[in-house]
Parts: sequence; C-alpha cells; structure tokens
Amino acid sequence: MREQLSEFFSTSWFTPNTFKGYEWEHPLFLHLIWIILVLMGIRKFVKFLKNPVLELSLPKRISQNNPWTYLRLIPTGFFYLFLILMVIALARPQRSNERVEQTTEGIDIMLVMDISESMDLQDFTPNRLEAAKSTAIEFINGRFGDRIGMVVFAGEAYSLAPLTNDYKLLTDLVHEISFSMMEAKGTAIGSALAAGTNRMKESETASKVMILLSDGESNAGNVDPLFAAQLASALGIKIYTIAMGKDGLVPYGTDFFGRPQMVESYLDESTLREIAKIGNGEFFRASDSGTLASVFDRIDSLEKTEVKENRYKETADYYRVYLFWGLILFFVWLGLKSTFLNNFLLD
Repeated sequence: MREQLSEFFSTSWFTPNTFKGYEWEHPLFLHLIWIILVLMGIRKFVKFLKNPVLELSLPKRISQNNPWTYLRLIPTGFFYLFLILMVIALARPQRSNERVEQTTEGIDIMLVMDISESMDLQDFTPNRLEAAKSTAIEFINGRFGDRIGMVVFAGEAYSLAPLTNDYKLLTDLVHEISFSMMEAKGTAIGSALAAGTNRMKESETASKVMILLSDGESNAGNVDPLFAAQLASALGIKIYTIAMGKDGLVPYGTDFFGRPQMVESYLDESTLREIAKIGNGEFFRASDSGTLASVFDRIDSLEKTEVKENRYKETADYYRVYLFWGLILFFVWLGLKSTFLNNFLLD
C-alpha cells in the first residue's frame, strides 16, 4: 500500500517522455486542453479591457510593481490545473503490451537421397551429390515447425537422421554425407523407401511426405520399389520423386591431358514416375542446379505448414494518477478561493 501511494507522488508522471509513451483510449478529450487555454486567454483579455470599478487610493507605482498582487492568481491557477488533469484522466492514458503466441501444425518430411557412384557425375557443379546436398540444406532451413528426417542409400539404405526439429543437426549431417558412407554398390530405391516408411510409420502427424531423389534405376536391395511405394501410400505417406541428371553423355573427371571425360548416363524415369503416382505425389525432372532448386521450391509451396497465431494484449490504465492529483488540486482551490489570496484589491 505504501509503495503504491509513493508511486502516485512521483514527479515522473508529468514528464514529456511519460506522455509520449501513452496510448489514449479517448484521444478526442485532449482537445479540451486547448479550449481551457483559450478560455484562460479570453478571461485575461476581458479583464485587461474592463475599466476598474473601484478607484484605489494607492500610488500608481505601488500598484504596478508590488509582486504580492500576483498572489491572487494562485487559486485560479490551481483550478485550471485541476481542469487539465481531469481532461487527461478522461482521455484515459494507457500502455499496452502485446504478446504473440504461434502454434504450428507441422508436416513430417523424410528426405531420401541417392549417394551411389553415379551421383559423382558432373553434369551438376561440382557433381550431382554436392548439388543435391546444397539444395536439401536450403530446403531444410526454409521450413518452419516441421519434423524432417534423412535416409541415404546406394546398394543398401541407411537411416541418417530420425524425424526431428533440430535443423542445425540435420544440416550438419547433410554436410557430412559422402560416397564413402556406403560400401555396397548399386541403387536400392525399394530399400530406401522402406527405410523411410519405417521411420514414419509411428508418426501421428496429419501430413506425411517423402521426397525421393535419385539418378539411376533400381538395381540393388531386396525390396521392390513399387511395393515399397504401395506400403508407404497405405500408411498415408505422400511421395514426391525427383529424377536428377541428364540422359546420354555427361562429363566425369578428366583424362591424362586434363580434358573432360564423357560417360554414358541412363535414368529410369518410368519407375520414379510410377512411384510418385502410387504415392499420390508428383514427379519432377531436374537436369541442372537451377531446376533442382525450383523443384524443391515447388514442393515447399505444395506442402505448407499451418501456423496459428494467438495475440494477447495486456493494457494498463494510468488515469487514476491524474484523477488523484486533479482532486487534490480541486480541494486546494476550494481552500484558497475564499482566503485573502483571492481578495486582493489590485486586480
């Protein structure tokens, strides 16, 4: 109680910075302050024009130079200050603190990336794998509120990361992906889809997505790719497939004289199209880094996270302080208006 009372007597309530920080619930009332000031001016002007009714038997020098005559202005000053503080209280000064809470209904996304030897071909810069890693990192960092996991595969599949919101961990793991992670040669697309499905089968999220990125035909593993796609689809997992690379001759390393060597590249596009169809997703063909980035942008736009925003506004009123001071000044004016201060003959 004592602390609250001491706050009322703080001079900080009347500083310009305090008034700058206020929001006003009824700002139109503030125009009354100008009306009060105008009325004060009019009253002074009328008194200046009005001839005194009573001739004083005092020397003119005393009537003009005696400072005690100004004491008669004190009660009136208290009254006008009371009116101004009442106006401020009526305008209702406030300060608001808005708090925003965001909740998300995220998506579970499993990135399934081919790291077989053919991903070392250099129709992408510096090669297919590094281009895929760079684009995957941009995709991960562009998501919000989603859980993302990672499966890599060559002749066999390996679950690199479970579904997680730790995007820093994911990007670090993607940076470390290399061809040496897999000893088994080949492209086991079916095993990769099965590994990704196994990671997502316990997920209770309404939207589950698998993104398969590969540049070759399935020639390894013991799971048929189309059967694995059917299994994923049965569990409500949508599958997007990205065929990465060009058909025909593509650069791979250099010869003895430093000239680029060309090797034959073949892409089994039909299988990837069928996987996307079974998984109720879409098939994309990426023949260079720019196209690959646009493919991930397209998937990003198709699979949006729903963000719900709740706003809470806490408002504190400060009119009581000015009402308190206004009432004090009003009672002071009542006490002074009938005293000698208000009855000087010199007016």
